[in-house]
Amino acid sequence: MLTPLPGNAAFPVPNAMSVDVEDYFHAAALGAAAPRDRWDTMESRVEASTNRTLALFDEAGVKATFFTLGCVAEQFPGLVRSISDAGHEIASHGYRHHRVGEQSKPEFAKDVKDTKSLLEDICGKAVIGYRAPNFSIGGETWWAYEQLSQAGYRYSSSVNPVPHDHYGVPSAPRLPFRPGVEGIVELPLTSLLVAGRRFHASGGGYFRLMPYALYSLMLRHIIRTESQPAHFYFHPWEIDPGQPRLSVKARSRFRHYVNLSAMEAKLRRLLADFSWARVDEVYAREINTDTANRVCIEWNAA
Repeated sequence: MLTPLPGNAAFPVPNAMSVDVEDYFHAAALGAAAPRDRWDTMESRVEASTNRTLALFDEAGVKATFFTLGCVAEQFPGLVRSISDAGHEIASHGYRHHRVGEQSKPEFAKDVKDTKSLLEDICGKAVIGYRAPNFSIGGETWWAYEQLSQAGYRYSSSVNPVPHDHYGVPSAPRLPFRPGVEGIVELPLTSLLVAGRRFHASGGGYFRLMPYALYSLMLRHIIRTESQPAHFYFHPWEIDPGQPRLSVKARSRFRHYVNLSAMEAKLRRLLADFSWARVDEVYAREINTDTANRVCIEWNAA
C-alpha cells in the first residue's frame, strides 16, 4: 500500500519529480538525423548522463521516478539497479520509444508487458507506472489504457493537457483522472491556467528556455493557488551539453539544444527551492484503488 506524503506550511503538498531515461538520439526533435535503424550504431551517452542525474538527486536528498526505456535497461541493467538501489522508483517508458499510435494494439500490448517484465526482472521490484513516449496517448489512442491495465500498470503519466504541435490533449483535465478503465489512473503533467488558456509548466525544453526566476514564480503560483503538487520532468541528455550536434532543421535544433549548458545549474536551484518526491509517493491517494474513485474524476477522450 502506497502512503501519501506529508506536506509543509509553505507548500501543502510535495511535488513529483520524474526523469525520462532515454539517450539524446531517442528524442523526437532529432528523428530526421537519428532514425531508429541507426540507433544501435550511435554513441550512447545515457549511462553517464543518468549517473550525473543520480548524483544531483543525491546531493539534494531527492527521490524521483525514472521512466526508463526497455532498450536502455537491456543495454545497461546495472544502471537500472543503481537507480532502484538508491531509492528511486523505476517505471516504464516503453521499449524502443515508439509513440503509441505507431503500434497496433497487439504490438503495444506486447511492448508494455515485455518492458514491465524486463524492468522488474532487473530491479526486483514491481513496476506500476508508465509514460508514453512523447506523451502520445490521446483521443485516437485511448485504447492504450485498457492494455496498460491488463498488463498490471496502476498509473500512467502520458497526457500533457496543453496545446502543442507534437503532443497534448488540451481538453483533458489538468488534475489526475480515471480514463474510463478499471484499475488505472492518469496523472497529467503540470500546466498553468491563465484567462482560460493553458501553458506548459512541467519542465523539459520550456524549463531550459525560461529564466529560472520566471519559472519558479509560475510554479509557486500553481502550487499555492491550486493546492496541488507540481509534476516536473526532464531527460538525462538535457544535462549533457557535450552531446553530438546532429544536423536537423532550425526549429528542431533549437528545441533540443537550447540552454543545455545552463540546465544543471537551474536544476540544482529547483531541487533546493521546492520539495520533491517519487511519483508513486506523491500521488499515492490517486493510485490506490480503494481511494482513487473518491479523489479522481472520470474523463474519456475516446
